[in-house]
Amino acid sequence: MKTITGYLSMLLVVLLLPTIACADTLRLGLITPPSHQWTLAAKAFADDLEKNSDGKLKVLIFPSGQLGNEAQMLQQLQTGALDMAFLTAGEMANRRPDFAALFAPYLVNTPEDAMFLLHGETATGMLTELKTLGLVGLGYGMAGFRQIVMRNEVHSVDDLKGKKVRTIPIEPERDFWTKIGAAPTPIPLPGLYDAFANGQVDGMQIDFEGTWNARYLDYAGSVIYSSHMLLPMVGVASGKRWNGLSVADRQLIKSLVGKHLDKVFSIYSDLDQSYLDKIKTSKVPVTKVGREFFGDAVDRWYQEWRVKAPALKALEAEAAAL
Repeated sequence: MKTITGYLSMLLVVLLLPTIACADTLRLGLITPPSHQWTLAAKAFADDLEKNSDGKLKVLIFPSGQLGNEAQMLQQLQTGALDMAFLTAGEMANRRPDFAALFAPYLVNTPEDAMFLLHGETATGMLTELKTLGLVGLGYGMAGFRQIVMRNEVHSVDDLKGKKVRTIPIEPERDFWTKIGAAPTPIPLPGLYDAFANGQVDGMQIDFEGTWNARYLDYAGSVIYSSHMLLPMVGVASGKRWNGLSVADRQLIKSLVGKHLDKVFSIYSDLDQSYLDKIKTSKVPVTKVGREFFGDAVDRWYQEWRVKAPALKALEAEAAAL
């Protein structure tokens, strides 16, 4: 019954979108809750856009997956039912393999390096490719680096083998965990706390911010401070809606999206450490590890994905030059 009610609520919101929004209103969807940095960036963008357009352009923000999951929002963007979204790059990786390269383990080590890489020639070229999906790529952001939170104590990678680890439903993440010997288990973020509590999953890869704010420490036996993977975000617009905007409005929107997404990188430079410090005040042990912790799994991942995602080699070269 809850599932049906939730679906009907989502459908009602989508059907009401044209009624809610006037001609000068853009609708922006996200899966993140109101307190998340992506949603805060969307709100700051909306305020800035209204101010700089003298009230001509406004933005309605729909956080927390109000419009559905990311695949559903992408479909809405393609049909023009949704105007803008901040989506994980994983949703793009499911449709354009080169985006999978952005999930390469240990590709970059800091938010600053992530920002430079995602502003580089290869990553910006990938944004241009989104036009084949009916989207306009406006820029990149990020969440905190991926860490590992498990119910059991973890002393070596062997302690992860056979464990059900929650991932987002994209092949590069699943493949990484399969190579470790774990059982990657995609679960929607809103249901993750209950899944962890009842043992449906044994652990997850997630950032420090989510670990603390969602209270996963309530059931955790260990936190592995690995920073092994980036979680990039892509700001996109519907091609159909974009084509109906003036050149001046397009330039303003793209400039302001870039401005506020760039701020997300600098925020996470401090935020990761802040939440790590909070986690260290809990009773859950925190163990810092590096690439060697995963044995040869990282090297085997690269060998396979250099073929699957041709952009990976170029991104590796750009990252090495940072």
